[in-house]
Amino acid sequence: MTPVVLTVNAGSSSLQLHLVREGRVLRSEHSEQSPEPAAAERTLSDFLSGADAEVSAVGHRLVHGGEAVRAPTLAGDDVVEAVRGYADLAPLHVPPALALVEAARRVLPSVPHVLCPDTAFHAGLPDAAATYALPAEWRRRWGLRRYGFHGLSYAWATRRAAELLGRENLRLVVTHLGGGCSVCAVRAGRSVDTSMGFTPLEGVPMSKRSGSVDPGMLLWLLSGSRLALEELRDGLEHSSGLLGLSGGLSGDTRDLVASGAPAAALALDVFAHRVSREIAASTAALDRLDALVFTGEIGWDQPEVREAVCRRLSPLGVAPPAVGGVDRDGVVSPEGARVPVLVVRPREELQVARETLAALGHPA
Repeated sequence: MTPVVLTVNAGSSSLQLHLVREGRVLRSEHSEQSPEPAAAERTLSDFLSGADAEVSAVGHRLVHGGEAVRAPTLAGDDVVEAVRGYADLAPLHVPPALALVEAARRVLPSVPHVLCPDTAFHAGLPDAAATYALPAEWRRRWGLRRYGFHGLSYAWATRRAAELLGRENLRLVVTHLGGGCSVCAVRAGRSVDTSMGFTPLEGVPMSKRSGSVDPGMLLWLLSGSRLALEELRDGLEHSSGLLGLSGGLSGDTRDLVASGAPAAALALDVFAHRVSREIAASTAALDRLDALVFTGEIGWDQPEVREAVCRRLSPLGVAPPAVGGVDRDGVVSPEGARVPVLVVRPREELQVARETLAALGHPA
């Protein structure tokens, strides 16, 4: 019998459930609110009760597994507890994910559960890209290194780009733009540099997260009773990014594009500037640039943002795509452009199912 995989993607404030068989979604459910731990079992049971398929395995998206999980791994008790020790590195994502792991193991105790970390795609980063310029003793003691994130999205988009272009061994820059945002340089299917680092807070501005800022400024804010540690953490994680840039108007690019307010225009301009700068920097990790790929909710469904980013990349041979929506994966740049621009719909659920089956020894 062809295996059916239940994929569980628990975000900081959302939950996506999918039943996947042979690369096809049989049933899905998306909630903008992650259930409380006490309600998680009921949420899963209700979803499964309406399914006309027997689940063979469960794949859980895991944003950060630290050193405990760097590849798809069976979710045994010892592994789950080890991951719990890294929860403070991704406090918005890991606790709700582990709550769903525990609930799913109770609802489906007789099938294997696999943790699929977003960091796996970046596990082979070259030392030059993964190493922070910090004291060696700090790096040894606390495992300080660049982990990188959005790996499930990058793995899917990289594979789709090769299919769409009919080529292998591509040199790509892929940018995942959504609630969280990052950029990745990919050489022949492998991540060789990425903008997110030890935590998902580093890199370009995001919906509510700041991205990279001057660490000296943060030290200054912590000194002299300007901000307490928790105030700083909360501000960087929840009140910065597009939300902070727009003066609290919105962290959603759709709202900002529609607004027309000066603060909204500033937020979009800063965002496009920072993303385009990161894309340009990422090309330094490649010996050529074969294509630029946009994915994530914004990358897929926000043509105004794509155009604003590409408009700044003409020195790389990137031509701005037409401002217009897309309904399928494909090339959106003008015909004959030196560097094609592709849009790929985010399909993390299919990548989770693929990696889950591979981890269990099934053909993906």
